[in-house]
Amino acid sequence: MAAAVAVKLRGELLPLAGLLPTLQPVRYGSKAVTRHWRVMHFERQKLMAVTEYIPPKPAINPRCLPPPPQPPKEDSGFIRLLRKEIAAVFQNNRMVAVCQNVAMSAEDKILLRHQLRKYNIFMKIFPNQVLKPFLEGSKYKNLLPLFVGHNMLLVSQEPKAKEMVRILKTVPFLPLLGGFIDDTILSRQGFVNYSKLPSLPQLQGELVGGLTLLVAQTHSLLHHQPAQLTALMDQYLRQRQEEEPSTPASGKPDPPDPAVES
Repeated sequence: MAAAVAVKLRGELLPLAGLLPTLQPVRYGSKAVTRHWRVMHFERQKLMAVTEYIPPKPAINPRCLPPPPQPPKEDSGFIRLLRKEIAAVFQNNRMVAVCQNVAMSAEDKILLRHQLRKYNIFMKIFPNQVLKPFLEGSKYKNLLPLFVGHNMLLVSQEPKAKEMVRILKTVPFLPLLGGFIDDTILSRQGFVNYSKLPSLPQLQGELVGGLTLLVAQTHSLLHHQPAQLTALMDQYLRQRQEEEPSTPASGKPDPPDPAVES
């Protein structure tokens, strides 16, 4: 049975005699490759070595030269917006305090923000990549050493240092680094000393009281000499009247009595 299957397959696969194709591919041997690399002639090697181009060595090693200037990188719209906001914060607020932005829970941060907002003190957070270039070109460049890590700004249009220091004492893990009040740079101890000063209305009252006292003293000194002179003149006139009772006020003596002369 296997032999019958093999014969059948051979009859199907192999062409029958007298039915061969008109074209039959014939495989020929490949041609010899003659373009192999050959050793260059010794004379040509010498000629190539002599005529080889040797570029001149630069006077300065290229590795010692500064890198070529790169085209300025354009800032995005968000960076420009942050710069405008930073400029407005430093220009429109009289008090700016710098605190270290430590890890705080959302509830503590909201509570602190609410307590500061009662006294019109607002929290601002800006990236140092935008804040430092602004400080370098402004009059507040002495504040640069404070901006090392993550920082937080407490700003107010009025110098509310007393209220700010009192609130920050309740948050000991939020250290105060420094800042400025009315363009005067202060350290942490400077803010503490400033908070101990009396309020402006109290200072104005003390100033008005001192000026009123000085005016009163000046008024008394100016009226003391004329009053003393007037009292002395009155005393002098009384004494003259007591010494010369017969002399009238006009200064002429009375005429003699004729009855006494007769």
